[in-house]
Amino acid sequence: MDIVVLAGGLSTERDVSFSSSALITSALKERGHRVIMLDVFMGYGDEECDVAGAFERADEIAADTIKIGDSAPDIKKVKAMRKDKSDAFFGPNVMAICKQADIVFIGLHGENGENGKVQAALDLMGIKYTGSGYLGSALAMNKVLTRQMCLQHGVPVAEGISIRQGYFDGKSPSFGFPCVVKPCSGGSSVGVFMVENEDEYKKAVNEAFTYDDELVVEKCIKGREFSVGVIDGKACPVIEIAPKTGFYDYKNKYQAGATVETCPAALSDKEAEKMQRYAEIMHIILQLSVYSRTDFMMDEKGEVYVLECNTLPGMTPTSLLPQEAGVLGITYEDLCEKIIELSLRKY
Repeated sequence: MDIVVLAGGLSTERDVSFSSSALITSALKERGHRVIMLDVFMGYGDEECDVAGAFERADEIAADTIKIGDSAPDIKKVKAMRKDKSDAFFGPNVMAICKQADIVFIGLHGENGENGKVQAALDLMGIKYTGSGYLGSALAMNKVLTRQMCLQHGVPVAEGISIRQGYFDGKSPSFGFPCVVKPCSGGSSVGVFMVENEDEYKKAVNEAFTYDDELVVEKCIKGREFSVGVIDGKACPVIEIAPKTGFYDYKNKYQAGATVETCPAALSDKEAEKMQRYAEIMHIILQLSVYSRTDFMMDEKGEVYVLECNTLPGMTPTSLLPQEAGVLGITYEDLCEKIIELSLRKY
């Protein structure tokens, strides 16, 4: 097949997307597909460039890979690098090249890539793509809406509140400290703060508002962290995540050796099955398809709480879903093929 892998974008997870997309591209090429990895924002060439027969010169068109650093990229600098200086999300010739593909593998992470906007645009252009549709993507990306869906369907979440920019009264949350402050629609733990007192809280809220105009504040759950992938509606084995220092932040997520990951996690059958059931429920109530990954905390009493649900789980060398699939005997290459196979069923 002729496949475009969409990478990059303008989210704080831009570099993570390149890491995922480079591996996906390599895996699909090994399986004999013609693959073009495109930077969705930078695009290819200029508007006058002839992109007919793009897959005949896939290597020429492919974007360069960017390595993940210790911190999120400076998006202002990224925007300044674009040749045509346009603010349009889709760079030159991106849609024209995507229309030549049998399917677009969405390797984007974070804003626009996961919030349903890219999916909606591809739908309107009649372009096939991998993963969930625009509605499920939008629901899962918004942590406030995800919390509401959880509460309506009996899925446990930590006690919490939401705050909109311009309406913050400076008061501490009623459930006290420690608590977690995070952007409503962020990812990769960018803009997430663990706070212990009122001064830290006010500072964290103000800084988190630089990432989003709506925040979620939740009671801090101390204990063990887990994740469960779902492929074709069925939960994968549970993986436990134990950062060597601090919490599971941007650096600990993507720097090799920073986190100890154990799959299958050391849990009783009952505990593992409970998390797997909740992951499958999240996949259903958020109207997701193909694959997803739900993150959990387990407190010291053994109670489980959902943190969030990811519609485009990472596919980097340190990502969780490929590790979970590996326990089931699904190689990385097989996982990429399966995602495409399941996605094509939608059409």
